[in-house]
Amino acid sequence: MKITYLLGWGDEMGGTELATYTQALHLAERHDVEVLSVFRTRPEPFFPEARELPVRYLVDRTLTPERPVRASRLDEAACRTLAALPSELIDPAWESAFDRLADVELRAALTTLDSDVLVTTTPALLAAAVELAPARVVTVHQEHRPTQRRGSSGEPLLLHAPRLDALVTLTERTREWIAESLGATAPELAVIPNAVPDGFRPRADGRAKVVVMAARLTGEKRVDHAVRAFARIAEAHPDWTLRVFGTGHREQSLRRLVDAYALQDRVELLGPCQDMAAEWAKAGMTLMTAGHNEAFPLVLLEALAAGVPVVAYDVLTGPAEIVRHRVDGLLVPPGDVEQLASAMAELMSDDTTRFDFARAARKGVYDRFSSARVTALWEELYTRLVEGRDRPERLAERADKVALGVASGGPGFRPTAPHALVAGAPADERAREEEIRAAHPHLIRSVGRLAEQRDDVLAARMAALNLDLTASALQAHDVPFILVRTHGSGASHTLAVADDHRDAALKALAEVLQGRPVYAELVRPRDAAPGVVLAERLDSLGEMAGLKVFKPVTTSTLSLRHGVQQACTVAFWTRTGEPEGSGWAWRAPFGSTLAGYQLPSLTPTARLRVGEREYPTVEVFTQLLMKDVGFPVDAVYTWVDDADPQWRAARATALGRPGDAASADTGPVRFRNRDELRYSLRSLAMYAPWVRHVYLVTAGQVPAWLDTAHPGVTVVDHRELFADPDACLPTFNSHAIETQLHRIDGLSEHFLYLNDDMFLGRPTAPDTFFLPNGLTRFFWSSVSVPDLPVSAADEGYLAAAKNNRELLRRDFGRTATHCLLHVPYALRRSVLQELAERYGRELAATARNRFRGTGDHSVVSSLFQHYAYLTGRAVPASITYDFVDIADRDHHARLGRLLQSRHKTAFCVGESPGGSLAEEERALALRAFLAAYFPVRSPYERAKG
Repeated sequence: MKITYLLGWGDEMGGTELATYTQALHLAERHDVEVLSVFRTRPEPFFPEARELPVRYLVDRTLTPERPVRASRLDEAACRTLAALPSELIDPAWESAFDRLADVELRAALTTLDSDVLVTTTPALLAAAVELAPARVVTVHQEHRPTQRRGSSGEPLLLHAPRLDALVTLTERTREWIAESLGATAPELAVIPNAVPDGFRPRADGRAKVVVMAARLTGEKRVDHAVRAFARIAEAHPDWTLRVFGTGHREQSLRRLVDAYALQDRVELLGPCQDMAAEWAKAGMTLMTAGHNEAFPLVLLEALAAGVPVVAYDVLTGPAEIVRHRVDGLLVPPGDVEQLASAMAELMSDDTTRFDFARAARKGVYDRFSSARVTALWEELYTRLVEGRDRPERLAERADKVALGVASGGPGFRPTAPHALVAGAPADERAREEEIRAAHPHLIRSVGRLAEQRDDVLAARMAALNLDLTASALQAHDVPFILVRTHGSGASHTLAVADDHRDAALKALAEVLQGRPVYAELVRPRDAAPGVVLAERLDSLGEMAGLKVFKPVTTSTLSLRHGVQQACTVAFWTRTGEPEGSGWAWRAPFGSTLAGYQLPSLTPTARLRVGEREYPTVEVFTQLLMKDVGFPVDAVYTWVDDADPQWRAARATALGRPGDAASADTGPVRFRNRDELRYSLRSLAMYAPWVRHVYLVTAGQVPAWLDTAHPGVTVVDHRELFADPDACLPTFNSHAIETQLHRIDGLSEHFLYLNDDMFLGRPTAPDTFFLPNGLTRFFWSSVSVPDLPVSAADEGYLAAAKNNRELLRRDFGRTATHCLLHVPYALRRSVLQELAERYGRELAATARNRFRGTGDHSVVSSLFQHYAYLTGRAVPASITYDFVDIADRDHHARLGRLLQSRHKTAFCVGESPGGSLAEEERALALRAFLAAYFPVRSPYERAKG
């Protein structure tokens, strides 16, 4: 069997490269194996393993300009030109290192490949391989990083994996996420870990007082955490040193950090090392402080094989699959420098434990990750796939998967499953989960945990359910607690329990939640590994500062998951102070409350309502606090249904009037309705449950799915709104409609104004948009308003912004220079009324413009904010935001990023005029995205429709 491994740059130092060479060497004993490297980047490869294998290069980057390695008639000018052009095979957003010359050489090499198996090692290379490899070549992708954390570099995997024969991950956690995301379009999925490299390996005796760390000096590796942690304990352990092997762009900043701590003689930054085995032999322990992009770090296998105990962050994947907590190392909460230092100090001060860990490390790593065991798994997979490659069904099945992938969202977008940042469950807990699942057949496994499938739970409701679940368990065992108010959006709740009652609380939760799919994320555990456990195990895990209790719920789309973000936190408060004088006080073990991190008592003196239930609390949390937004906030939408025949006829008539036909922004894109309003309301219900009432302003139209009988929604017709309807209606100008919003009957003083293309992407609070004293927040954009006169070529929004600028310049002597982000606008009714009176002539003229024109003023999206700012009633603020142009195929990948990370507070999915993208493709991508992001109905929708 001939196997070709495809690398981007096989000469470099990296985990992917080392893992590939290690695997290739093991298989080369019985098979014809080669490594195909797109680029040659060094005179000699970094890893000596590469010199034991046939490595074929395509493009030589050790030359200037780069040129093909094969015999070629291309001259320097042609090579320079091709190298300067971006790749067409591999999107630069996926991987920027490829160019047109690499495309040429990849096409030449892969289209004529005579191998049985082609193995790709990055998603970008996967995209090229499935496009170019002959149909009879078996294609296998090895995913060397956690795909769910890749961001843009992982997009080609989601788009092109259906064309593979098999996709192999290093951990079960990543495989599960890919399976949920790809669904029926997934190729064969398998999990095969990395193997311990063969060969003689010097052993550490555990006596050396040296912390050895091998890592690239980049931000992702967080070597600064290691330095900071070491600095905290250096004085208490003066005989220990820290050695870091690696290079990277953070080297100088790390050297400055070492200097700042005056640790130049104890912290050594030694650059890259080609013989790490010899360095591990000199180590007393090692550290792994990388962030969430580690999949299955070979460096940990090497260290453990040498008998070096590990202290590692318990990130999403990697360390927890390799390091056994309190057997051969210690796992600590990701990013917690204090806990990292504490774990290091524990091993530094306890020789016996460190020696025990070292012995367990050497034996355990070979038992679990021997080259013979891992190589056999690869050999079985490759052999089976090659034997079945001539099945008639093979290509037909692949074609069906590709078709289903396109149907799910289009060629540039795939709906994906959410992911959690905590590590996966150990084997014993997974076995217990299967027992629980057998007793509850309705449960599914989602993102590595048991979950209930429901499509009717909003985020606030889920938080209330977790609170009720936790409080009921504590009450059942008479464990006293109080509900405290904490900072944030209100999407989760916190109970304070005296540390004296910690054991009773853990026992209560474990007993009441026995056999139920309820989990707890441990906060600063003393003896147990950090991460998530079944709640029924809580009474066996020892001390901890607190925990977060939650019941996972996922929607039937698998694209929305309620988890630890809606958990009920139980914090074990400790008593401080002296009994004399002012008496005892209680202190939060982590975080704080809206009343601070100390309370005089944890004895309930009041009740606080959440959902349908009241909970014990103390008086201060029932009071209106200085930082509370205590006034009601409504929401206003403007909407039109462009499919309505009557509306279309009225628009056609208006366009035929003198003067109107020449107005700007009269095209269909301005009015197109793709059901965005339904999903924008879902976003409001999910992430802004504090909105009191929704007003929908329309031209006599009502969406068929809208429940107009719901007490929280009112439809307002344009004729009810305009002061002079006969002169202004019908109107097709949003600027005109927006001049009248302050006239909505019953509207609160403070309200949000939204277009139907605006969406909230994660939980918000009223103070996201309003200050507690009533001032509004606004969000400047980086898009400028050119200091030029209004032009007939200006888009409507820009002409209006320029007109607004002239009013403000005239009255305040200030010049507005920038637009605002297209996010929900925080407004005050009284200020809009003031604007209508102060600029009555100008706004009345805007109200009479039936289409957007160059004479408009934009009240709610520019004029209000700048006027309120200049009169002391608004403040600039910041918000995480994204804009996607659905008419631009290049933007479709951004939909995937938004869905996968859910990291933007607000976003807009708009549509620019023109463009070559088919109308059907735009609609498909938008519909698939919105249905995946907002699968839960809002209370404003009819039961059916």
